[in-house]
Amino acid sequence: MNPFTTEEMNLVCLYDPGNRAGTIYELRDMLRYLMPDETELRQLAESAIAKLEAMTDAAFDALAEDSLPFLADE
Repeated sequence: MNPFTTEEMNLVCLYDPGNRAGTIYELRDMLRYLMPDETELRQLAESAIAKLEAMTDAAFDALAEDSLPFLADE
């Protein structure tokens, strides 16, 4: 089961370097560059980070494989 909303999943896909820890790092780094009025994107990223922190690496890998099966063979 995918715990992410469509918007969160899009954000995760954009910032995913290939592993859960790296995705968390990249999303946190992105937060540093947001302008004060970008509250919706900040909330979205923080929600995605919380969900990533709550899952295991194996669950993240399974989610990535289910969401992007055409990349699993590469």
